[in-house]
Amino acid sequence: MLTQSPVRSFDPITMVRLVSRTFALSIEPLPALLRDTTTVAYLMFRVADFLEDNTVMVPQRKVELLNLWINMLGGEAGPEALAEHLADIDPGDPEAAVAKQASKVLAYLQRLPPELQEFIIAEARESAAGMARWQARGPVVVDEDDLDDYMFEVAGRVGHLLTHIFAYYFRPIKELKEELLPLACEFGLALQTVNIIRGLNKDYERGWIYVPQSFCTEVGLNPPDLFKPENLEVAMKVVNTLADKAERHLHNGLAYVQKIPRRYHRLRVATMWPLFFAVRTLAVSRSNQRVLVGEAKITRDDVKSIMSDTWRMGWSNHWLESYYERLRAL
Repeated sequence: MLTQSPVRSFDPITMVRLVSRTFALSIEPLPALLRDTTTVAYLMFRVADFLEDNTVMVPQRKVELLNLWINMLGGEAGPEALAEHLADIDPGDPEAAVAKQASKVLAYLQRLPPELQEFIIAEARESAAGMARWQARGPVVVDEDDLDDYMFEVAGRVGHLLTHIFAYYFRPIKELKEELLPLACEFGLALQTVNIIRGLNKDYERGWIYVPQSFCTEVGLNPPDLFKPENLEVAMKVVNTLADKAERHLHNGLAYVQKIPRRYHRLRVATMWPLFFAVRTLAVSRSNQRVLVGEAKITRDDVKSIMSDTWRMGWSNHWLESYYERLRAL
């Protein structure tokens, strides 16, 4: 059983806004109980995200700390153990701050019903174990199956977790859970594939290339060759192969949203915002060489328009299909 910790001066919603404004936007329309549960669950995953994704630790230390986090979640290490091992990490980084305050995240988790705690902890442990496995094996993605394995651990499991949470609070979602879970995994893979495309250059600078070697071999390149100026034109063929993959996953993400009963409009909106942000991001990234030398982003006006349009019209599944096509074509 997890040991109780003080939660004063720690506000989960504020912390989520600091580490992911996009996710914060998506959960803010949710009913209070569902929003609070989703917030805490998300922060549980962000602890592992920092340990896996930071640029200040060597892989061996990342593996050790991910395993420590797994032990904390299982009650085999004290709630302050991670903070003690992160004393040398700059707390000014919001991502680091979440990990350094993991004990407070766990304290908030204890406020949830035991059933919710159980599957949140289970998925968080499995995800952290998957991240540790990938850190131990190194930054080599052989083929698409390899990429999907990595993305499932960091994003597909999030889709599963959120679906379990939705099903806990809404009986009709519970009745649809078995249909929704595979689509939830696809939804997670969709968002992660778009993130990989958007962050190609940044990941390369920190020593990781998530593009499968098999994708590069098809155009006669090795993964590091994608970032050489003389290869930009050929490299974009690889980027567009990734974009095609993202679109296949995004279509399943759309199907996930459409299966949520229309009377749960706030829940539908919370799922369609990240979907359509990703669709628009993919549209501005496709055939855009900037993704290999910088980063392609959607504008604030894009975000505002998507939020406004879907709030008004997102109850219609037919409209969602046409809006999806409109965003991807812009």
